[in-house]
Amino acid sequence: MVSLLSSSLRTLTRSLLVLCLALLACLALPAMAVQAAQWDTETLTVAGTPDGTPVSFSEAEIKTGRKIFNESCGTCHAGGVTKTNYNVGLDIETLALATPPRDSVDALVDYMKDPTSYDGEFSISEIHPSLRSSDVFVKMRDLSENDLRLIAGYILVAPKVSGIQWGGGKVYF
Repeated sequence: MVSLLSSSLRTLTRSLLVLCLALLACLALPAMAVQAAQWDTETLTVAGTPDGTPVSFSEAEIKTGRKIFNESCGTCHAGGVTKTNYNVGLDIETLALATPPRDSVDALVDYMKDPTSYDGEFSISEIHPSLRSSDVFVKMRDLSENDLRLIAGYILVAPKVSGIQWGGGKVYF
């Protein structure tokens, strides 16, 4: 009798688990469809140069840029925040207000090669990972010019997909 009850209880538990997983999958599919719909040409087009000349990325390039960003920059910049200074995020407005402005692919690539303070007054390559300081920040050693371009593309596309949460920090989570 106890064995039959135990077996029935296990079967019921498994059935409930499968039902919960099926329900979760049904609810997640529409969310994934919305995410996929956000990858249009307008979303994938960003400022390529400081004068605003547009450049378009493919979805695959942005996904590669996200992967490289997460591996090389994500420790300090997850979600577009700057963990060492929450006042300076990677949102478009903050990047545009930097001196010089960092709201284009070329400007971000230049920054990743030789970073400067937010006001542009001095180099911070000794404390911020960059190609200039790749002897100290080893994750930067293997990054090519194209890798930097893909990271920059991801940084500029992310706010279009994530909205104000990108670079907004804890306020939006």
